[in-house]
Amino acid sequence: MMSVSNTMETEEDLLPCLHIKLYHPQQHCQALYQLLPLGSRCKHSADDPLRLGRDDRACTFALFDARVSRKQLSLQAYRSPHSADMLFTVQNLSQKSRMIVNGFELDYLEKMDLPDKALVRFGQYQLLIVRESGEAKGSFEVEFEVLTVSPARETCAPAGAPVVDSGSWDPKSYSTEFGSHGPLETDETLICYS
Repeated sequence: MMSVSNTMETEEDLLPCLHIKLYHPQQHCQALYQLLPLGSRCKHSADDPLRLGRDDRACTFALFDARVSRKQLSLQAYRSPHSADMLFTVQNLSQKSRMIVNGFELDYLEKMDLPDKALVRFGQYQLLIVRESGEAKGSFEVEFEVLTVSPARETCAPAGAPVVDSGSWDPKSYSTEFGSHGPLETDETLICYS
């Protein structure tokens, strides 16, 4: 009789989940998300990068938008020796546009650790990605949802101007993007109302 190892993943293990909440200012008049499995959880192998872009053959999930790069971004699961949680990195796969993750700019092939809650922007898209912990080690789930308002309200981050597809950084757009709050002193805070 064969014995089953306690370390093997079972169907009862709670899978980690990436909740990806999407927003685009033109989503009400364009079918941008028609290729995405909205409202249902999809299981994904942890050793395979999850790619999002316009090309539904090269990407795990696709956006129906010619302005999106063929391969826009990648989410890769990993584990740390100091944590039982499944963690993720986000990588910019677009050669023509930069990506902003919680205010940090990523150029082509640059990547960074994805925090538990991140606002990812490219073009006019805003993705609020929230990581839900789980026990499983070999796979995770992804769930897409469309937001009716900008997720920048939820994260208290400025929605900002669209991320330019190409070109250089303009300090003037930076000051208008983040409003005219002026410099903050160490004892000042901004209040975010939802």
